[in-house]
Amino acid sequence: MVAESQSYRAAVLGAPIAHSLSPVLHRSGYAAVGLTRWRYDAIEVQESELAGFVAGLDASWRGLSLTMPLKEVAFEVAAAVSDVARRAGAINTLIRRADLAWDADNTDVIGIVESLRGVVHDGAALIIGAGATARSAVVALTELGVEEVAIAARRREPAEALVRFAREQGLTAGAVPLEQWAEQPHRLVLSTVPVAAGPALVEAARTDTGRSRALSGTLFDVAYVPWPSPLAAAVEASGGRTIPGIEMLIHQAARQFELFTGVPADLAAMQAAGRAAAGV
Repeated sequence: MVAESQSYRAAVLGAPIAHSLSPVLHRSGYAAVGLTRWRYDAIEVQESELAGFVAGLDASWRGLSLTMPLKEVAFEVAAAVSDVARRAGAINTLIRRADLAWDADNTDVIGIVESLRGVVHDGAALIIGAGATARSAVVALTELGVEEVAIAARRREPAEALVRFAREQGLTAGAVPLEQWAEQPHRLVLSTVPVAAGPALVEAARTDTGRSRALSGTLFDVAYVPWPSPLAAAVEASGGRTIPGIEMLIHQAARQFELFTGVPADLAAMQAAGRAAAGV
């Protein structure tokens, strides 16, 4: 645990970053447990800038949250990498060590696991997207007991790479074109693509008689602003269940909070702040 007689800093880095709700979550966490000497900011940093930015931080910096496009380039600045981050091939957390080097972790996985804990599935799931968050989703699904996963992505090469990754994690996996994501309905669907992709996904789920059964299951959508996303709205209109990405963000931020500060997070306070900020 760090000494509260000193001042400490943490931040979320990425590009673009102005939309991030991480400051809301971490600051609410500080307030809830009385960490008055902690400061948390949002700073725009490009891939090419990360190494120089990290190298220039003084000893007051205790933690960094990373969003796109930094989750893969962060391997270059990490002194040690957790097993889960190495498995996922993505880093979203850098924790300052006593020697001022940085340990790397991935709290996106636990964020997804906690968001989906208790969700009923039939041993299979579909992931929309094939980027860093999709890899974290694959790892999370293995922890949730899913045995088979389908990958729907716009580009063939990343989809096939994620299929190979899923198979390495012990899953049965295959790829489908993005426009065909709804042709074989899954009880559990995880969308890891930007909210702007939603209208096309909804259109792909339309049938001659209305909407596909693919919209009647459970959708976890990493998008959370605005909520509901177009895909989430279609699922809700079809009687399905939706879980907004703010839940993942809250749970992964709570774990980051503990890694940065050494203090247990007040999850209820962070949930209240996050859900209010996201309008969920």
